[in-house]
Amino acid sequence: MALSRPARGLLVGALTIVLALAMLAPLRSDIDTATAALVLVFPGVAAAIAGGRLAALVSAVASAAVFNVVFLRPYEAERRAAAERRAFEVADARAATDRAVAEAMALGLAGEHRAALLRSVSHDLRTPLSTIRAVASDLRDGGGEYDESTREELLDLVVDEAERLDRFVANLLSLSRVDAGALEADRQAIALDELLDQCVRRHARLVRDRKVSVDVPLTLPLVDADWTLVDQAVTNLVANAVRHAPAGSRIWVSAREVEPGWVEVRVTDQGPGIPAAERAAAFQPFRRGPGSSSSGVGLAIVRAVVDAHGGEVGIEEGPAGGTSVRFTLPVHRD
Repeated sequence: MALSRPARGLLVGALTIVLALAMLAPLRSDIDTATAALVLVFPGVAAAIAGGRLAALVSAVASAAVFNVVFLRPYEAERRAAAERRAFEVADARAATDRAVAEAMALGLAGEHRAALLRSVSHDLRTPLSTIRAVASDLRDGGGEYDESTREELLDLVVDEAERLDRFVANLLSLSRVDAGALEADRQAIALDELLDQCVRRHARLVRDRKVSVDVPLTLPLVDADWTLVDQAVTNLVANAVRHAPAGSRIWVSAREVEPGWVEVRVTDQGPGIPAAERAAAFQPFRRGPGSSSSGVGLAIVRAVVDAHGGEVGIEEGPAGGTSVRFTLPVHRD
């Protein structure tokens, strides 16, 4: 017997809550409550799309309950108390003048990061969520007026925005791990030709208006790397290339051995490029170039992933005048 629309919505909301909890719970000590709260917004959105207003309301209440139980009481109180104890220990070891200077610098840095995070979240979460909500409401209220082609286009738009949200949340979670010093590479022998091919195929929708070439020689040695982290780094570079290069242009994804013991991965586009004076700063969190619509997190994650593998990362001008980002990974040794 087919489920009613509200029942489908409740089921989708419940499954999304379980998925979010499974993703966040192992990282509970490494992420702050703001990140957990942002992720737990999605069950309500998913339930609204699948089941309407009632399902969204029930899922939102359930998400709030999960947030309160898992991430606030008593866990958050314990973590806050531990942090306060550490702060007092550090303060006692410092002279009064040094402590005042350090606290002033910390407050200034926290203010900058907080403001940058709020700007990023306001754009990179609210914009796709608004699009998904608008399309879902339009299909619900007037879906019968659209032909099949138009409905497919609208649903494609929802999928694109959902994938964009998924990439952004993954980057926020990784950035939280970086800030907590908990980003560690689970290394194993990896074939880069397989990883790069799978990464590009999985994001076929993202690159559908670009011509993507993957170039990996058959003789390339295996690298000693974390598959998930390297895949996330390459995904961010491809997403940046799509964002800045015009439709119909070409994107090159390649890998080659540059010196004994090291393999270089490179993503090159035909966009406007990054001025040499701004390339080093591009890897700072929440740093956006002039006219950029990105979150400013992607390249910071790339650098963190490369650092976790002991490699190097840099930006160069591409052969066609665009941007070429390269990073190195160690060769796997038996």
